[in-house]
Amino acid sequence: MTAADSSEPRLPPRSFAILFSVSVIVAIGNTGMQSVLPAIGRQIGIRDYLVAAIFSLSALLWAIMSPIWARQSDLRGRKPLIMLGLAGFMLSMTLCGLVVSAGLRHWATPLVIFFMFLFARATFGLIGSASNPATQAYVAERTSRAERTQQMAGLAGAFGLGTIVGPAIAPLFVLPALVVGGVMLFPAVTLAGPMFAFALIAGAMLFVVYRFLPESEGPKRDGRPFSQAGRSSASLWKDPRLVPFLIYGFLVATCQTAQGQTLGFMIIDKLHVTPVQAQGFTAVAMMAGAVAGLLAQWGLIRMFQMSPRTLMIWGVALAALGNLMTAFAPNYWTVVIAYALSSLGYGFARPGFTAGASLTVQMSEQAQAAGAIAMVNGLNVILAPLFVMLYEALHPAPFLLNAAMLVGMFAYAMTNTILRKAGEAGNADEEATTAALERVDEGGVG
Repeated sequence: MTAADSSEPRLPPRSFAILFSVSVIVAIGNTGMQSVLPAIGRQIGIRDYLVAAIFSLSALLWAIMSPIWARQSDLRGRKPLIMLGLAGFMLSMTLCGLVVSAGLRHWATPLVIFFMFLFARATFGLIGSASNPATQAYVAERTSRAERTQQMAGLAGAFGLGTIVGPAIAPLFVLPALVVGGVMLFPAVTLAGPMFAFALIAGAMLFVVYRFLPESEGPKRDGRPFSQAGRSSASLWKDPRLVPFLIYGFLVATCQTAQGQTLGFMIIDKLHVTPVQAQGFTAVAMMAGAVAGLLAQWGLIRMFQMSPRTLMIWGVALAALGNLMTAFAPNYWTVVIAYALSSLGYGFARPGFTAGASLTVQMSEQAQAAGAIAMVNGLNVILAPLFVMLYEALHPAPFLLNAAMLVGMFAYAMTNTILRKAGEAGNADEEATTAALERVDEGGVG
């Protein structure tokens, strides 16, 4: 690469667009399925807390596998692991669609359908978890410190966009049987339709990644991939630089998951309508939350150049207020406004701790840090059934517990030394990292 070319970004816009699209597709599928799950559960006859538990085994496998896939992305490259994750997502959605179809046709008891659904979804945690740490590490390795917070926020914005699109398009795929001239050309897929559609979309995205996303070896040190020069993922879990971010991230993600998992049930109960009739109202509420999250990640963070510390403090404060409003919401529209406010807060908090953790560790540790972050983002889902059980016992209870946890995280972000200094100090090997990246660019790798 010539000197004139050195000013070009290390992460080309097309590459970022592809990575962004991967995250959008996964978010569309996950939130689209989440929006129809309450209707599916009540239509088949599965208890509410068991519906929430469908994600639990997948979340546990996600937490176990994310650091493993992060290490594999160091050894085998980011692109192969991104593709593997997409393939796992596609397989999981196909299996879930088949199970839901069987349940809606009453080919098995609700309990049997629950266990089949549990294991079909688990495929995503087992294999689909490969793409998340690989995507985050791909971005971190190709952005400077100054760019990383905004790029991470932009990547997190993919989830927000998927949260808008998923619930919006899911009802479009709830298709009845197509009969022409007395001949059935297409069988009814009804509530299983969205899952089959998301599987097809993931297949198309898998081809795009294979064909158009460039893969390159990471910068090297002493003949080894640069990303392998750091410490192991096990030591990162004990590293005082990272532990505060993992604690903060786990509890914030737990609150967001709990609020999202109970949203559909709360809307059905507030409106006193059938699960299928409530589907559109649930989609509207989820889309309102997603728009608020995008406002944070694509608008306010960039407009005000917000630091990770500022994002973490403001994020939990707004989310706590939204949960308090939800706990005492008198009607549907108050629930929608409160969910949007909470989502605005989560839209600040999650990029804040993700970028803060990335900026705190060295470049050689990026993949392992990404795996640890992905682990806490997945592990929290295991607790979702407990929050739904709390909701069944007393509707305001999960939201009051959320608010208390978020206030605790506000105090933690204000007082913890590591969180207060998030992103302020440069990494010890930042200059060496930058030089290594420049040498790779000049050598034409990638």
